[in-house]
Amino acid sequence: MQVTFLYATAVLIWGTTWIAITFQLGPVAAEVSVAYRFGLGSIALFAYAAASGRKVRIPLESYGFVVLMGVLMYSGNYMVLYHATSYVTSGLVAVIFSLIVVSNAFFERIFFRKPLEGRMMLASALGLGGIAALFWPEVSSFDLGDQTVIGVVLATIGVVIASLGNMAAIINTARNLPVIGVNAHAMAWGCLSSMLVALLMGRSINFSFEPLYVLSLLYLAIFGSAIAFGAYLALLKLIGSARAAYTSVLFPIVALIVSTFFEGYQWSTLAVAGVALIGVGNWLALTKITKE
Repeated sequence: MQVTFLYATAVLIWGTTWIAITFQLGPVAAEVSVAYRFGLGSIALFAYAAASGRKVRIPLESYGFVVLMGVLMYSGNYMVLYHATSYVTSGLVAVIFSLIVVSNAFFERIFFRKPLEGRMMLASALGLGGIAALFWPEVSSFDLGDQTVIGVVLATIGVVIASLGNMAAIINTARNLPVIGVNAHAMAWGCLSSMLVALLMGRSINFSFEPLYVLSLLYLAIFGSAIAFGAYLALLKLIGSARAAYTSVLFPIVALIVSTFFEGYQWSTLAVAGVALIGVGNWLALTKITKE
């Protein structure tokens, strides 16, 4: 029951955060919006920990990987994804992000020497084929200057960064560090690193009081960050990274449905086939690992 609740929480919240990100694009730079999001998320977690008496102290010898997790998962990853969302619909960014299941398996092979077999290669091929089907109009008339291509490339880079962040999260989980404490500290570092990038890039440190910006920011900070990532890290601890990553197979479906209603995403036979291929590819990757 606990695992089901955590799964449902992560899938439903993350499936709707992609559309919320579109309301963050505008007068406030993406890097600054990411800093606001995870800064507020961190404050919410520290406040919850204080109110509930939960531990947030992280041993000094383990702190490096908490910082690394924050910089990768809660900064670099999202800064790139926010920019990707300005080029393609939020639902398609979510679909591309689902390939993190395959990316995680490859990085676990590299960093933790987990076996990688032919099944994973097939899963990767199916995933890439699904992406090609979803973006076939752009693939068939490939142009480096095409904005959709830029969005796909940025989203793919975001997947790689997020996957590396997952590797740091695996190490933190293996050390039995408190989930809320890890998230609170990591989000604080994500906020600081995002703000540093914004300053180095010469971005204006401003704020928008437009209702949609404020409401989407609060939703992303509290639900999309503090609650959803808490559920995800709890899943990592309970059932392992491979099975927890299955949330990324399910939430793109929610995201595409939301995108259909709010962004006018147009479904085609190839798009449906692409989603199916990505789903099958991720299923192949996950079922192999969960049987071990």
